Amino acid sequence: MTPALDATSSPGPEASLAALRGEIDAIDDALHDLVMRRADVVARMAASRLKGNASSLRPGREAAILRRLLLRHAGPLPPAALVRLWRELLSASNAMQGAFSVAMPAGDTDVYKAARSRFGTMGEPRFADGPDAALAALADGGAQAAVLPIPSEDGAGAWWIGLDAPRLQVVARLPFYAVSPVPQGIVVTRDGPDPSGDDRSLLRLAFDPGAAMPGSDGGESSDAAARRLVLDALRDAGLPARTLLLARQHDSVWALAEADGAVAADDPRLSALRARLPANRAQPLGFYATPIRATPDGGE
Repeated sequence: MTPALDATSSPGPEASLAALRGEIDAIDDALHDLVMRRADVVARMAASRLKGNASSLRPGREAAILRRLLLRHAGPLPPAALVRLWRELLSASNAMQGAFSVAMPAGDTDVYKAARSRFGTMGEPRFADGPDAALAALADGGAQAAVLPIPSEDGAGAWWIGLDAPRLQVVARLPFYAVSPVPQGIVVTRDGPDPSGDDRSLLRLAFDPGAAMPGSDGGESSDAAARRLVLDALRDAGLPARTLLLARQHDSVWALAEADGAVAADDPRLSALRARLPANRAQPLGFYATPIRATPDGGE
């Protein structure tokens, strides 16, 4: 006699797995519907020309989107995976609004990796013979953005000294979100940055060496004296520097300061800064969303 089935018995492993896979398939379909709906809105926005001739690349808005999503994020999916998903989605939205190429120095592996991480597969790379050539390609309209090495006091990282601002401006620092040390870079465009709500600016200062670097004081080197002079002037003007680079080039002394906030060319603090330093030319080079450096568990 065949035993009766127990109505209270749980389904077997195969049935349970099939049910979970069916649930995932349904969620995938719902996600896909929303992605297609989002793309339709992007296409309608591009067709409406409400943005005029403005670039589709809005790194400040993208940073604000990612911050909002990270704040509401919960559950087992790593925040880094969430950022990666949206980064590809945002890059695809940029590409939908027109061709998008990215100039970068040839042979710089870190810059290339940073650019690919930021622009995904949608940003067409255009390799140039060094940072200056990449900036020239951007200025001539051969690329919509340039990705360059992190600023330094010499070598390829000293491109900031000759940056043709305000025609070209820094708009992003790469990566925006990272869990561990990763390749970094700086993004420059012709359209300039857009505020994200939490930004840092790059300020370039140029000096007459004789006027701005008066020499040693109590054994202090001229470079150390200049560094102290610049840091004090920035602080007194209300623009305390997070970092400061000094370089000598073209018979001038150049300084690059990173300061909090989105500093525009008409910021009154720049006038105060110029008044505090002799023979000083102070100019903002743009700003970028403050990067998020997260711990492996997703915390900052």
